[in-house]
Amino acid sequence: MTEYGRGPGSEPWHPEDPLYGDQGWGGQQPAHGQSQYGGQQPQDPYPQQQQHQHDPYAQQQQHDPYAQQQPQDPYAQQQHQQDPYAQQQQQQYQQQPQYGAQQDPYAQQQPYNGGWDTGQQPAAMPYDGQPDASYGYGETNDYYGTPEAYPPPQPPGRREAEPAPAPAQNPDWDPEVQPEETHPFFTGADDEGEAKDDDYDGDPRESRRGDGGGERRGKGKKKKGRSGCACLAVSLVLVGGLGGVGYFGYSFYKDKFGSAPDYSGSGSGSVEVEIPKGAYGYDIGNILKKQGVVKSVDAFVSAQNENPKGKSIQAGVYLLHEEMSAAEAVKMMVDPKSQNLLVIPEGTRNVAVYAMIDKKLGVKAGTTKAVATAKKADLGLPGWVGKNKDIKDPLEGFLYPAAYPVTTETKPEAILKKMVSRSNEEYEDLDLEGTAKKYNLDGPWQVLTVASLVQAEGLTHDDFRKMAEVVYNRLKPDNVATNRKLEFDSAFNYLKNQSEIKIRSNEIRTNPDPYNTYYHAGLPPGPISNPGDEALRATLSPTSSGWMFFISLDGKKTQFTKTAAEHEKLNEKFKELHGLD
Repeated sequence: MTEYGRGPGSEPWHPEDPLYGDQGWGGQQPAHGQSQYGGQQPQDPYPQQQQHQHDPYAQQQQHDPYAQQQPQDPYAQQQHQQDPYAQQQQQQYQQQPQYGAQQDPYAQQQPYNGGWDTGQQPAAMPYDGQPDASYGYGETNDYYGTPEAYPPPQPPGRREAEPAPAPAQNPDWDPEVQPEETHPFFTGADDEGEAKDDDYDGDPRESRRGDGGGERRGKGKKKKGRSGCACLAVSLVLVGGLGGVGYFGYSFYKDKFGSAPDYSGSGSGSVEVEIPKGAYGYDIGNILKKQGVVKSVDAFVSAQNENPKGKSIQAGVYLLHEEMSAAEAVKMMVDPKSQNLLVIPEGTRNVAVYAMIDKKLGVKAGTTKAVATAKKADLGLPGWVGKNKDIKDPLEGFLYPAAYPVTTETKPEAILKKMVSRSNEEYEDLDLEGTAKKYNLDGPWQVLTVASLVQAEGLTHDDFRKMAEVVYNRLKPDNVATNRKLEFDSAFNYLKNQSEIKIRSNEIRTNPDPYNTYYHAGLPPGPISNPGDEALRATLSPTSSGWMFFISLDGKKTQFTKTAAEHEKLNEKFKELHGLD
């Protein structure tokens, strides 16, 4: 039995039914003749009211077999609304005797037509029992036919996302026609989304929505003048923007890739330019531009890159011309002759350095030496400088051999400070303390003294490491070949302020000066020159081949030997070549 309590149950789906063949739908849609409440009909919330209403159809309603099976509707006005499926069921089985003699006259008003039911139902009885004049019992009220209604429900197989249909009062609405642009920028809508009156000439009945979308309904059409102006304005903005980009792009290209401003020719006059240590292309170009040598930094950098020797420009003072072309400026700066530098060669003694400074600065001879003697404590010497009273010059070894830029305004004290400062920088990078401990020396001061001897006696880079080994081997306590005497001619020449190779034996072995290593064992009181980087590093890393003696027969090549016998043979040959006894 069905939930109506009558009949054999629902029939199979009709082929024309919209739900025919719609498999897999998970909704609980009732079949024809079945109630959507699954047989559990809620009770009538107004039983007493129904019994006392003076309805001319009340008696007929009481005999309706479906009256007690009406679903409970939360909306009281639809209490007596009948199920369209119940009407169909009633038609199909009205001939059966169990339905009674009296039938519902409203059940045949909406016969089933084999299609999808629109949900139209008969009018409801008002609560007071009096029929509403606007509702007739002879017809049903279609809630889907009003302009405000939504479209009838569709079967599951046809439920697709579609745009909302046009209202009923617009019979000309065509779903195939694309809607016109509704954005306020093109339609001229005001801030609230309403189309302005002066832009509208359609049907006055057209509905306007103030929900921000500016939607219109009806036959009216919007004027397109404002839309065209908007497009024209956008086009003008785009064209102007492209023009601005093109202009700035051209300016950028011209600035970056065009020819930089530059002078022509070799210039005139004389300009002294000092380039500091660590300056590179743009730094140098800025200095030259400020002093009127070149016209632009970019021109100088470009010329420096084009010159094969352009990257070799070093720190120093250069004598250049005013308003030179960048190429000519680079050409002069890579030429050593244009540099106003004080160059100190490796192994130069202090007395020679003082004389060179006097000459370069154009001051009276002896001026720099006097400053060095008077202000030696103010020049920045390190604390490990020897304190021996026999030291001839505490600055010896601290006027580091290098090229120093000077100008006509440079003072002797200033250049001496630069040299001492440079020496401190170089010595800090070397392990003088560790070397002193390794070879039993009295601190960095004696390591520097060894380096000065190596620099003075060696002739080539290969000589330096062998020469350093000779020094360390002769200083050893077990040295019986020379009894710990170095016997270096360079030390004797230092005390004599000379550079002689022809020194007679009776002269050199009888002079008691502390710097005479033929007379005294061990190292002299202090350095005898300003050693360079190679001699310093050779002192820290000597050879270990057992060299004990050396001699240069021609002053160009040094020969090293390990035994006194080998050395004596070379010494006799040396005397013979130079006519010495």
